[in-house]
Amino acid sequence: MLLTGARLARPAERYTAAKVAGPHVRQLGRRVFITSPSALGRQLGQFCLRMLPSGLAARLRRARHRADMVLGAFPTAEDTRWCARAVARLKPQAMLIDTIFRTPLLAEPELRGLNSIIISHDIFHRRAMAMQAAGYSVQPRDLTRAREAVLLGRASSIAAIQPDEAAIIRAMCPDVPVFTAPMPALPCPPLSGTTRITGRLVFVGSASLPNLDGMRWFFSEIWPLLGGHGITLDIIGDCGTALRRLPPGVMAYGRVPELAPYLHRAALAVAPLRAGSGLKIKLLDYARHGLATVVTPPALAGFEASPASPYIIAGSAVMFAEAVRRSVQEPPSPEMAIDYCTRHYGEEASFAGLKSALLDHGGHEKRTHMGIVQL
Repeated sequence: MLLTGARLARPAERYTAAKVAGPHVRQLGRRVFITSPSALGRQLGQFCLRMLPSGLAARLRRARHRADMVLGAFPTAEDTRWCARAVARLKPQAMLIDTIFRTPLLAEPELRGLNSIIISHDIFHRRAMAMQAAGYSVQPRDLTRAREAVLLGRASSIAAIQPDEAAIIRAMCPDVPVFTAPMPALPCPPLSGTTRITGRLVFVGSASLPNLDGMRWFFSEIWPLLGGHGITLDIIGDCGTALRRLPPGVMAYGRVPELAPYLHRAALAVAPLRAGSGLKIKLLDYARHGLATVVTPPALAGFEASPASPYIIAGSAVMFAEAVRRSVQEPPSPEMAIDYCTRHYGEEASFAGLKSALLDHGGHEKRTHMGIVQL
């Protein structure tokens, strides 16, 4: 695994799943260390930002990036050359590229003809358009459909995270094979004897702008309509700690070692997102733990339609509140949500396209030696 950057949570991180290398990191034993002074300086800056009040930290980030949201950043020319030389030395049979922001590597002469697969995760120009329509500024500013098509078109094949986006990418890149590779959702049902807390909602999310925007809308427009019904909310992840004030009945837990204890005790999940793209992995997490979810239409984009879906669609604040009040007292059975994940997001369905892309012309499965990623 090559890291084009060094966005580790700490100067040294334990990692045992694969060998790791990069222009700013080094692996010794079971730990990956940041070795670049500039990368260490950036990490120290991020640590200091996290220590500040959330409002001040957000203003400083906006001032630094001159935008409300950063979709991604391209590696420097020096980092790209370092990675190209490393790939050429290792001579892998195939290479996985993490998003369009790492695709400049494919323009390097050493890598011509290499079987390369872009894991797209998202269609970034559409995400930019959605956030701009909601009134936010986005970096990079010049990420158009045409530019994204050029970046995607450098690969041998492209993995889309959901079927709607696969169709869009095929239209953008008609000469490149495109397949769908959603996140697999392995069942994690509640243990026997686990009791869900009546009236307890849960939301899981990072402090990304779509999550913050959605929860601010939830608290301003929906939460007042839920008062007096014995409803409480647990927020897991950085989203809760990044919000300035939380109303009574809401608990923010930040990052937790395991989601299961929180998801298994909740009666219902919520996904009040107003903008975004890709596939909302949190919805799969809810379902594989046996939870039904009240969702807005943007949050459900790209999911498999099914009469036995665990997702309850609500298109307005009033409809959302009504769906929560109706479902939180008598939530659907966990079996329905888990069956949905097993049927549509099992390992075989999720990895079939990737397996095909890794086959050589003789029909033999290739071994993928490395991926190019940035954490």
